[in-house]
Amino acid sequence: MSVRTNLLPSPVPVRFVAEDGTAVGPPAGYRPPADEQLAEGYRRMVLGRRFDRQATALTKQGRLAVYPSSRGQEACQIGGVLALRADDWLFPTYRDSMALVARGLDPVEVLTLLRGAWHCGYDPAATRVAPQCTPLATQTIHAVGMADALRRKGEDGVVMAFVGDGGTSEGDFHEALNYAAVLRAPVVFFVQNNGYAISVPLARQSAAPALAYKGIGYGMRSEQVDGNDLVAVLSVLTAAVGHARAGDGPFLVEAHTYRMDPHTNADDATRYREASEVTRWEAADPLARLEAYLRGRGLLDAEGVASAHKAAEEFAARVRDELNADPAADPFELFDHVFAEPTPQLREQRALLASELGSELGSEAASGLGAGSVSGPVPGAAAGIREG
Repeated sequence: MSVRTNLLPSPVPVRFVAEDGTAVGPPAGYRPPADEQLAEGYRRMVLGRRFDRQATALTKQGRLAVYPSSRGQEACQIGGVLALRADDWLFPTYRDSMALVARGLDPVEVLTLLRGAWHCGYDPAATRVAPQCTPLATQTIHAVGMADALRRKGEDGVVMAFVGDGGTSEGDFHEALNYAAVLRAPVVFFVQNNGYAISVPLARQSAAPALAYKGIGYGMRSEQVDGNDLVAVLSVLTAAVGHARAGDGPFLVEAHTYRMDPHTNADDATRYREASEVTRWEAADPLARLEAYLRGRGLLDAEGVASAHKAAEEFAARVRDELNADPAADPFELFDHVFAEPTPQLREQRALLASELGSELGSEAASGLGAGSVSGPVPGAAAGIREG
């Protein structure tokens, strides 16, 4: 049995661009992305941030049941998507709506789950994007299974599994790493370490020098990167995806970033972190850093900035308009997909709901032959979300 060497991550996070936008690399062993890819990354980051702000506002207006913001993590969200091919698979968490929009999914479909619907809103098979996962780290095992399936079918696709720092404390995460390493599955585990699992800081989750070191014990190549530097994120993830695609096994990447907003709209972040901490991280804003870098290299000018923001405003307006339309909700879907054949108790509950709604359509649904619909905001909440 061969011994795998060179598994250690860099002693400090890989970085190409400093907070002020000046170049500090390139680090040994990594190449910068193409200029065209960075320009595209900037446009998608501008759009992603505007989308995130719009989704947050829609939550406050009651149009979404809950929304976990990823403001401050734009370089991770966009970098992860740009490192993949269209035929690769993405396994996201609940915080990765921005990445799904960057992947090209319809924004209204992306937000359907967070609106309170029982389904994920989009077609995973058509988009090659798994449903957004609320339970922590369970999607990592699913990602390994998909990666192994691709390998067995002779396809050269790669799977990328997003996970937060809180998810690395779950048993599923460690099972997935072990499973992937033993099978040499073509999967990249991308840890977005934003500092907190809701209110629990990283120091109370792990004593490792960095979360990237967790891959070593499983025989997995690992790396850590400045998660607010799109140039570095793209460079490292492109190398990781190439490693997996070449048949060299899985790869673990930890991105050091920060969640600027509360955990969700239901969270009060002032209870567990100081405003001064947020202010320090604002100086490392990934969008401002990339814009300064591109301007400094002559790859972006005022017209390009204005164009990107104009497109983002138009995109946000469409999202706002479509989500402001009341959906046709079917309350009798509550009883679907519970049992293959409705039980007497379910039939009784359907009949009770039908009588309360007092509609002919409801009476038809109570017989089990049909379902009614009502117009208006869909109530619901994604409770239990606790990862950073």
